[in-house]
Amino acid sequence: MGSGLWWGKMILIALFSLFFLVFGIENLVGAFHLTNPLEFIMYFFSASLMILVSIVGILYPAFQVHAHLSLEKNHPDEK
Repeated sequence: MGSGLWWGKMILIALFSLFFLVFGIENLVGAFHLTNPLEFIMYFFSASLMILVSIVGILYPAFQVHAHLSLEKNHPDEK
């Protein structure tokens, strides 16, 4: 579970999620500058969904790495 490929995958997921989190926040801020209410609702909900999915994409590697490190801490001789 702690191979280089696994660490690379976790870092890649976290970086892509951070990118889309920033992009979602920019879309959410941009939605408040729209004048058409229908466009505002569309941008608001799409940006909110993007932010929600990005947060999940950031939490997934965080929990995986935490579980991996706590497993190594509790059982250092088993690999």
